[in-house]
Amino acid sequence: MDFDFSDDQEQLRDAVRKWVDKGYAFERRRSIEQGGGFSREAYAELAELGLSGLYVPDDQGGMGMGPVEGMVVMEELGRGIVLEPLAQTLIAGAVLSGYASDAVKAAWLPRIVGGEALVVLAHQERSARYRLEVCDAKAASAPAGWVLTAIKSVVPAGDMADAFLVPAIADGKLALFLVERTTSGVTTRGYGTQDGGRAAEVTLQNAPATLITLDGLTALEHALDIGIAATCAEGVGVMEKTLAITTEYMNTRKQFGVTIGSFQALRHRVADMKMQLELARSMSYYASLKLNAPAKERRAAMARAKYQLGNSMRFVGQQAVQLHGGIGVTDEYIVSHYFKRLTQMELTFGDTLHHLGEVSSRMQDTAGVFA
Repeated sequence: MDFDFSDDQEQLRDAVRKWVDKGYAFERRRSIEQGGGFSREAYAELAELGLSGLYVPDDQGGMGMGPVEGMVVMEELGRGIVLEPLAQTLIAGAVLSGYASDAVKAAWLPRIVGGEALVVLAHQERSARYRLEVCDAKAASAPAGWVLTAIKSVVPAGDMADAFLVPAIADGKLALFLVERTTSGVTTRGYGTQDGGRAAEVTLQNAPATLITLDGLTALEHALDIGIAATCAEGVGVMEKTLAITTEYMNTRKQFGVTIGSFQALRHRVADMKMQLELARSMSYYASLKLNAPAKERRAAMARAKYQLGNSMRFVGQQAVQLHGGIGVTDEYIVSHYFKRLTQMELTFGDTLHHLGEVSSRMQDTAGVFA
């Protein structure tokens, strides 16, 4: 199998890397974090690069690219621990392109591609614990379409988004709807997250909604798998930069008259971090390559990938803090922000234990052999 990237993919990587290095330095990120955890200006810059239309087809005004290009972009954004939720935009573009009616596509896809509209997935509920089939949200038919009643938790940039993709029970079956934030019956309570980003509790009370598809579970599983693949790729970028910062610190910090990077025990720890990074990278590639596979195969692949990424992110983040010592947890020092991002990402789209359960349940069907 050829793992070399094409010239177009390398050019895309270079463009995003240059933006992160020059346009999203640590000082800017800290100012965005202090300002609430989301910047419309920075999000618009991502859209100017064409990234908001990455998964939107050419005929809808997007770039019409695939999972490998998405992986390349998210890796580079991970290196800069970019706070703006581009993974949510990838989800929205793909889901609306694949499941929405022509009228909904025409109304929303051009706005998403242009960066004018941020559409995020609002699927988590307090009682669900990552289980997609558990949904207390209710949809009822109305003269003008549908109305939704729901409480959704930890919605990325929920109080800043323009619309939400909301799963709800309609006629006894899970369906997927689009709800505008400014419509009647919608209230949001925003808050900062531990990694410096932003989320919100979204409450819908008979809020008008637009139906995307009545086959909501299929669309929701696809949406989460796109998010998992993006999170895996972003995690690789975060870990790669964390390792680079740690090795640089070890080659400059002196103890007993020599750099601590010369101590064999600490070098072994760095080698273990590198091993976990490469394990994670291989599973990120695996997730991206399986993103267009049949649903059953795709779901199994995402669980395996997210389980390995969860383990790797926790290990790399914790070892980075240990090797830095006390400075590794100070807000003024950059590695603490990478550690917090890795910790948050382990819980995103299902934590490690959840995905271990998913892997285990599927292995029972194959006698422990990956199909």
